[in-house]
Amino acid sequence: MQEERLADERAATTAQLAGLRRDFVGMVDASEASNADDEHDPEGATIGFERAQLAALIAQAERRLVDLDRALEQVRAGSYGTCETCGGAIGPARLEARPQARTCIACAG
Repeated sequence: MQEERLADERAATTAQLAGLRRDFVGMVDASEASNADDEHDPEGATIGFERAQLAALIAQAERRLVDLDRALEQVRAGSYGTCETCGGAIGPARLEARPQARTCIACAG
């Protein structure tokens, strides 16, 4: 059951990452085609700021994929749900909220 949930989370994250990457490429392409002076536009955020936000979201999704892959490996090895810091069990509620959790609540704090 945990493996299926992690696989579903991984698929959703992979789809999210693909969308973010498409958005990023679209933003770069649009900014190269435009001659706008967004640095002095009083109406909103700069293209550079928006690009940085997308880049941060991409990096976050990539880290989540790495964590989900590690969690899937742990399920297969039989060590899923074990805190990497203290060796104790990670509570079911924490794993429900954050299936790729590496530490128990006590060690995470």
